[in-house]
Amino acid sequence: MQLIANTQQAEAWNGHEGKHWADNADAFDRLNSGFNDDLLRAAAIGTHDRVLDIGCGTGQITRLAAKLATSGETTGIDIAAPMVERARAATAEEGITNAHFQQGDAQVHTFPRRHYDAVVSRGGVMFFADPVTAFSNIGSALRPGGRLAFIVPQQPSPDGESTQVFAPVNTLMKQPSPAQRGMMSLSDPARAQTILAAAGFSEAHATSIEGPIVWGRNIDEAVDFYFSLGPVRFNLEGLPDTVVQQARNQVRASLLPYTYPEGIRLRGAVWLVTATSTAS
Repeated sequence: MQLIANTQQAEAWNGHEGKHWADNADAFDRLNSGFNDDLLRAAAIGTHDRVLDIGCGTGQITRLAAKLATSGETTGIDIAAPMVERARAATAEEGITNAHFQQGDAQVHTFPRRHYDAVVSRGGVMFFADPVTAFSNIGSALRPGGRLAFIVPQQPSPDGESTQVFAPVNTLMKQPSPAQRGMMSLSDPARAQTILAAAGFSEAHATSIEGPIVWGRNIDEAVDFYFSLGPVRFNLEGLPDTVVQQARNQVRASLLPYTYPEGIRLRGAVWLVTATSTAS
């Protein structure tokens, strides 16, 4: 029987937003891949390492880690069944045999103790109801001296490209969607470091990392993808069609200057947080 502490997140991510992410896995990977190299480099994954990916989503980071730990293994865990199912399918399609996936709530999941050499997460550690308990549980799965590396979003800059481009929609965003709640919970590095220290980690550091965020391969794809996002749909639902269409037209015009050979690209920034397990 699965242990679930974050019931609100479980309900949200096993609903429309989780299914939408699973159905559009390639688009979400394009969106987030600009930070993959920094995250994996910080985790310092060795050939024989055992790696745990928290909030693995559709498993891109789990698979990339598996390609580094060629004689080891990787395990991805996520609370969303549709995303875990897609992760397993993609892993089988790529012929990767040392990456495995579990559906579960990492805050209370029973991990093997002192089993993993590294824990990674590309934004999957932000939604815990009790982050100290969650990181303590995750830390118990790391061997002493094991490495933790994760990325979380920074607070949006008023002058940032995303803030400027999506301003017409930002004014219509009244509240976070159910799956989005808690997204900025670790955006203050000092708070993240305090939580990790309370959870039994040492040497916690936060580094600001900039990277490309690719919204689509072309302008039409980028606009359609942005307006399909759960938080956007949640806030625009019920508004007059004329208001939504005006926002689409404004976003489209704002995105045009950011057209590059690889697609529609904005600059973004995240915190890369690293720490060391002191579990005994």
